[in-house]
Amino acid sequence: MMNKLLASLIGGLLAASAYAQTGTQATQPTRTTPPLNSTTPATQSTTVDPAANSGAVNQNGAMGAAGSTAGTTSATGSSTTTTTTTSHDMAKAQSEADKDVAKAEEKEAKADAKADKKLNKAAAKADKKKAKAQEKAAKKQADATEKVSKADPEDRAKAEAKAEKKIADANYDAQKKMIKADEKLNKVKAETSADKAKAHAKTEEKRGEAAADLHKSAAK
Repeated sequence: MMNKLLASLIGGLLAASAYAQTGTQATQPTRTTPPLNSTTPATQSTTVDPAANSGAVNQNGAMGAAGSTAGTTSATGSSTTTTTTTSHDMAKAQSEADKDVAKAEEKEAKADAKADKKLNKAAAKADKKKAKAQEKAAKKQADATEKVSKADPEDRAKAEAKAEKKIADANYDAQKKMIKADEKLNKVKAETSADKAKAHAKTEEKRGEAAADLHKSAAK
């Protein structure tokens, strides 16, 4: 009897103890986040703010664009300076070339005028000599004809033969003088033509030199 009571008492104590433990565990709340004083480190966020990155990118892009613009401006300024200098040099070279060619053309014009003056003078002199020769021959012919007309009938044939010889001699003499005058004139024509050709050649030489100088200036 006594053993049954002890067994019932022990069984009741064990049941009460089990019930007390089960109730205590059920009333405790479940913690889903670590406590403030927990030693477990909190997970750090690795998400980058797009706005912040966009600002950084915009800033870097602006700096790059500014550098690019500055470089372009510098290059453009240098190119403009080089172009201006080259244009100035070319204009100077062109001006000097034009002056040289103008001087050569002026010399050629003077040489042509001098040659024309010389030729005109020689032509006038030749014309004068030929006219004088023709006049002299005509006078000799007139004298011979007059003598024939004055000759006696019996001497007329002899006078005519003599007159024909005089006229022929006069014409031959006139022809020789005229030919000689033309020869001198042709000689002067050849000389003046050569003078003009030389003057023109010098002008062309200056033109060639001026063109070469311009090419050298353009190549610099």
